[in-house]
Amino acid sequence: MSFIKDFKAFAMKGNVIDMAVGVIIGGAFGKIVTSLVNDIIMPLVGNLIGGMDFKDLKLVFKSEIIDGEEKIISALTYGNFIQNVVDFLIIALSIFVTIRVITKLTEKKKKEEAAAPAAPAPAPKPSNEEVLLTEIRDLLKEKK
Repeated sequence: MSFIKDFKAFAMKGNVIDMAVGVIIGGAFGKIVTSLVNDIIMPLVGNLIGGMDFKDLKLVFKSEIIDGEEKIISALTYGNFIQNVVDFLIIALSIFVTIRVITKLTEKKKKEEAAAPAAPAPAPKPSNEEVLLTEIRDLLKEKK
């Protein structure tokens, strides 16, 4: 029973929940970046270098002609590798820029907070002895 309680305490910690949300958002972000690379960047790059599609780049080791069509049996598909490297670089660049912007905003906020003058602390409340002594002093002044 202790194992289940420990696991529940672990799973409900804020850091674990934050991490889970980050993984989910990261997966969605990865799909967006993959679409950006596959649907926008790579076609432009392919068009600039002669209309080639990187996904079609491969080194064929063995193929056979079956029913008049060439069937590839073994091939090194380096075009997919290039595609994945470009995906990775764009994701890494996006994360770097996002973290950099957040860091700059955080530093700016800290500088603004440090530059703002702190409100003066309220005067401390006098102790009971000080109040009593003040009253005695005032009474003595009235008698004179």
